[in-house]
Amino acid sequence: MIVGPTGGGKTKNYKVLQASMSALAKGEGSAFKKVHTHILNPKAITMGQLYGNINEQTKEWTDGILANMVRETVKDMSGDLHWVMFDGPVDALWIESMNTVLDDNKKLCLNSGQILSLTPYMTMMFEVEDLAVASPATVSRCGMVYMEPISLGYQPLIDSWLLQVPDNMKKRPTFIPILKDLFEKYVDEALEFCQKDCKELVASITNA
Repeated sequence: MIVGPTGGGKTKNYKVLQASMSALAKGEGSAFKKVHTHILNPKAITMGQLYGNINEQTKEWTDGILANMVRETVKDMSGDLHWVMFDGPVDALWIESMNTVLDDNKKLCLNSGQILSLTPYMTMMFEVEDLAVASPATVSRCGMVYMEPISLGYQPLIDSWLLQVPDNMKKRPTFIPILKDLFEKYVDEALEFCQKDCKELVASITNA
């Protein structure tokens, strides 16, 4: 599980690792393997859409997104790694159904009675903001990587934004330096003022 608030670098963290491992896998005789990611937000869909459900009229089973994703990835015999990434809040309902997957036997048990065994090349990963509703049984089955925004700081956000400035503005030799000076001069004081003296509709996070 990659845990931390928005802006802490969770997504970029695993994407950099994925790109690095995939790049190193191109070397002849490399011990690394190419990595494929499969991303879904479990809170954006129902339990039936996630795992699958039975049509009450026809009594036919329909695979959910996760079940279909697992079926497709287990077919891959190339040896490439597959990371199934759950990008969304932890919910006591859907996460409890993952406990058998997180065990050493790595099996996804569906309500239809089917059991899908994950291959050694598959990994379930979770990108979450907190573990407020996760049970000890779930937490104890996962490794934790906590991303603190204070470790990142806001400078990477500024640098990224400056890189996206339109080219016609970048051609002005003083434009970028002036913006950098303004950021350095006012951002800290502005954030402190907003947090202490203003009512924030969306709470800001101290990143430095």
